[in-house]
Amino acid sequence: MFTGIVEELGEITAVETLDDACRFRLRGPVVTEGARHGDSIAVNGVCLTVVDHDGDEFTADVMAETLNRSSLGALTVGSRVNLERPTAVGGRLGGHIVQGHVDGTGEIIERTPSENWEIVKISLPADLSRYVVEKGSITVDGISLTVVDAGPDYFTVSLIPTTLALTTLGTKQPGDPVNLEVDVIAKYVERMLGDRVVGEGAAR
Repeated sequence: MFTGIVEELGEITAVETLDDACRFRLRGPVVTEGARHGDSIAVNGVCLTVVDHDGDEFTADVMAETLNRSSLGALTVGSRVNLERPTAVGGRLGGHIVQGHVDGTGEIIERTPSENWEIVKISLPADLSRYVVEKGSITVDGISLTVVDAGPDYFTVSLIPTTLALTTLGTKQPGDPVNLEVDVIAKYVERMLGDRVVGEGAAR
């Protein structure tokens, strides 16, 4: 489990294409400290398993399902990525509950700079729009953000200077893809209410 508070900007140092997957080698001095085989590290919001690590680099395999549902397939050598280790039990929940299970991808539509922050508009797949609400939480490339405005096929977020400087959203431009994970609590509520409605309908 993650919180959407990015620990560092890492870098893809190698990409090995396999038959139905690929293997990334990534540099991240902070997240590799104390890392062991089998540990989880979120890469642009995708929970990946450490296969091996050496010094400040680690490797992770990415299956076809993950490549199809996320933007990781577009990464190349030199790409910068947001990295976060799982939160420890009893640790601070600085963002919100993030599973590292990407629900879909969006694209940067436009960026509107201001004196002290920047508004970023991002496209939203139709099947995810019902989970996104004004002032709710959403994960964009592994970053826990608050929704400013929620439309039928887009949403906006406001980025402070720290987020712009320390994450990939500081450099992404219109047309660039981003990974999206909606608030898991919203999905559970929908499921429970849906089952309740079905049950009440059957009782009648």
